[in-house]
Amino acid sequence: MSENPPRAIITGITGQDGSYLAELLLEKGYEVYGLVRRSSTEKFERINHIKERLHLLQADLADQVSLLEAIGDIRPREVYNLAAQSFVPTSWNQPLLTGDVTALGVTRLLEAVRRVNKDIRVYQASSSEMFGHVRETPQSENTPFYPRSPYGVAKVYAHWITVNYRESYDMYACSGILFNHESPRRGLEFVTRKITDGAARIKLGQQSDLRLGNLDAKRDWGYAGDYVHAMWLMFQPDTPEDYVIATEETHSVREFCELAFARVDLDYNEFVKVDPKYYRPAEVQLLLGDCTKAKEKLGWERKCSFADLVNRMVDADMERVQAEIDNRVVTV
Repeated sequence: MSENPPRAIITGITGQDGSYLAELLLEKGYEVYGLVRRSSTEKFERINHIKERLHLLQADLADQVSLLEAIGDIRPREVYNLAAQSFVPTSWNQPLLTGDVTALGVTRLLEAVRRVNKDIRVYQASSSEMFGHVRETPQSENTPFYPRSPYGVAKVYAHWITVNYRESYDMYACSGILFNHESPRRGLEFVTRKITDGAARIKLGQQSDLRLGNLDAKRDWGYAGDYVHAMWLMFQPDTPEDYVIATEETHSVREFCELAFARVDLDYNEFVKVDPKYYRPAEVQLLLGDCTKAKEKLGWERKCSFADLVNRMVDADMERVQAEIDNRVVTV
């Protein structure tokens, strides 16, 4: 393939990772295409600042024809599949939808690429939630999967179907097993963003307390901007492989609360309330990644520390909530 500039398709471009990846690829001179689902209310706030430089098309992982048409029309060099039903609690309420989009949707995408041009490189967004009830700590590319949610199960299917297409059809298909990664663009339904938004609202007098589930659950939290760089790096070697991307540190939800509230000079103990309704049916207690392979083979390294990540998120939410009070608009 010799298109110039190189073309890339990003599914899930309106999400946290999609927006950071789009910025990165534009910086590298790519022509960037984003596939978005038809919706009665379109949400482009994460990409509004670069929207004029993007090519957005309607397509859906649940619709094979739309994927075939998009890939056939664009003929990209690279496809990054970041789309999914990605909120773990929702996967219990909507397990069939989660399976259809997060699992079978990947098969539809891989099959579309295979039929159009199997030389197109495909990145699949795998997840640390696949490890679930972990078999060993830390978790590497060789750690057995034991998912603890319909989302985790769907991601395991998606991961292995990507391996299967790579080995069956000699496709350049690889998966990044990304541990939790956050940013000011993280959805408000996710616990990290719920914490930083809550701290900001409490500090600014817009909220009295913050209700959370298991404060002792531990995660390996990194910065999304660092992690999308790893996605691009996975396409640079001649041979496709799967990689764990992580910080190799673990922190509890409680620690996240402590740092976030300290950023606005508050004691989290006075405001954070544990509410059993936020507990998962099957909890994942500890996730901790071993990204030795990515560091050695790709030269990847994280740049944003855990404390810096929390501070960035709190500062952005303080600015955004204050802007809401002042009726201003803030772009993160």
